[in-house]
Order: sequence, then C-alpha cells, then structure tokens
Amino acid sequence: MRLLVTGGAGFIGSNFVRHVHRERPEWEIVVYDLLTYAGDRRNVEGLERVSLVQADVCDEGALDAAVAMCDAVVHFAAESHNDNSLESPLPFVQTNLVGTYQVLEAVRRHGRRLHHISTDEVYGDLALDDPARFTPETAYNPSSPYSSTKAGSDLLVRAWVRSFGVAATISNCSNNYGPYQHVEKFIPRQITEILDGRRPKLYGAGENVRDWIHTEDHSSGVLAILERGRLGETYLIGADGELSNRRVVELILRLMGCKPDDYEHVTDRPGHDLRYAIDASKLREELGWRPRYRDFEAGLEATIAWYRENPDWWRPQKEATEARYQAIGR
Repeated sequence: MRLLVTGGAGFIGSNFVRHVHRERPEWEIVVYDLLTYAGDRRNVEGLERVSLVQADVCDEGALDAAVAMCDAVVHFAAESHNDNSLESPLPFVQTNLVGTYQVLEAVRRHGRRLHHISTDEVYGDLALDDPARFTPETAYNPSSPYSSTKAGSDLLVRAWVRSFGVAATISNCSNNYGPYQHVEKFIPRQITEILDGRRPKLYGAGENVRDWIHTEDHSSGVLAILERGRLGETYLIGADGELSNRRVVELILRLMGCKPDDYEHVTDRPGHDLRYAIDASKLREELGWRPRYRDFEAGLEATIAWYRENPDWWRPQKEATEARYQAIGR
C-alpha cells in the first residue's frame, strides 16, 4: 500500500501518519501538505517510508500527480480553527470546499479509494441537559464558517459517491487532544500559558461541553474505517469524553501544580456551540473498534508532559498566536 495523506504535517494528520507508520510497517506514506502555519515538517521528519510533497490541496496539477502515484487517500487537509474562521472565512471556503472538490476529482480520475476526515461540529450543538448524542443520521446544523464549510465538504463527498461512484467513506470525530497540536487550540493554549507564567483563558462561563478523544484513538478509528469500512458510509469516532471547558482548565491547572481556580475569563466566542457528544456505536459494532485512551486525566497529563519537554516545537508559534488573540479580545 502507498497511502497519500493530505494535511499530513498538521496535528491530527501527523499523528495519523505516525500511527500508520508504526502499525503498518509495510506501507509507504506520502504526506501532502502546504506547510502553512498549522503544518510543520518536523512533525513527520525522521520517519522511514514517509515522503513529503509540499503543495496546496487546491493545486489541481500537483494533487493529481500525487494521487496518481498512490493507492488510497486520507483527506485531512483543512482550515480548522473556529476563531480564525470568524475573522477571515475565505480561506475556509477555499481549502475546505474547493480543496475537497479537487481531491474528489483526482480520486475519480484515477479510481482511488478515499477516506474523508470531518468533524462533529457539522451537526451544530446540543443543549447541556439533552441526553442525546450525535449519530450518522443527525441532521447537519453548522454554526460557524469553519463547521459550515466542513459540512459542505461532507456533502460533496456524498454527492461524488452517489453520482460518480467514488469509493469513499467519511468520519466525523470529536475534539482531539495530544502532542503536536498548535498552541491556538484550547488545550495546548492553556498548557503553554501556564508554562509561560500566565493565567489560562476561559471563554465566557466555561460551561460549554466538548467530547474529548486522544488523537491516537482517532487515528486507530480512521485506519479501521479505511481498511474495513463500508463504502459510502459515515462513521462517528468518539471516546465518551464529555467535559466542560471549565473542568478541563481546572484539571490542567491542578495537574500543573496550580490552584484550580487560577484562570481568567475572556470574551466568549460568537455563536459558541454549547455541547458536542458522539455516539460511536456504529464504528464499535460494525468494525470492532475500541478506544484505548479512556482515562482523560492520564492522557492530559501525558500531553502536558509533551509540551513541557518540547518548548522548541511550540514556542515559535506562541507570540504570534497570543498577539492575534489579544487583538480580538480573547
């Protein structure tokens, strides 16, 4: 197998590349990434049987050549940060919609297998006291430029499956955490704020609930779908990790030896979704997948240790990230 991974130098993509590199030692992996601010070649350096193509997913020629030399494509490449989408929606339209269109056309021309990576945010949000969870049948109700463009990309994949017979599957995953995540994201931002001697930041009252999953579990779920998933189907990947943002910040503070209430409130994000919750029973029952990292506190402690031990990786991102947040009051 020669596998093409778009966005494979980003956080979730590079963790997937490392997972496949370890679990499928006979496979070759081609990472296709533009290496914008969220992609880092260091994330995949030093891995045998892994090569890097630096190019834009919207570049039809470069993408076509990369798809032609591979057997299957896992499409991670996306603009993915909600705050950035609220400030500048156009890159999200370009990468998430036009980029996915280019991927679909390339795999259609060459008859390649495609797995498309998406998010639970396409479903909108749930009430805090609602016992329901998202399933593959939940209606789409996105609330931000980010989630709406991801919803659109999912619908493009479904249309290409039905109209053109593209051999594709889709997965929608809950919030990932783990190593190599950009410091603009919620968990690494709080960890690095504390490491830099500042108080972590909490949007609004911090009651918003996210369904956390370690990126290793996301990776194993994607690999299971790629190898055994039914073509044309959508699978949800989650590990029953619902926690409020306030609880996560308090846990980070405690694990880092600080008072659990030593954080500051900042202006809430416009249209901030209340709660996400994944029902992954289809993935578990059909493909026998199970998450390994069920202890969130242990996973978070390991993540804190990674950022503590790798300041050379995250510090170059930090100053510009905080300047951007300061400019928008968050």
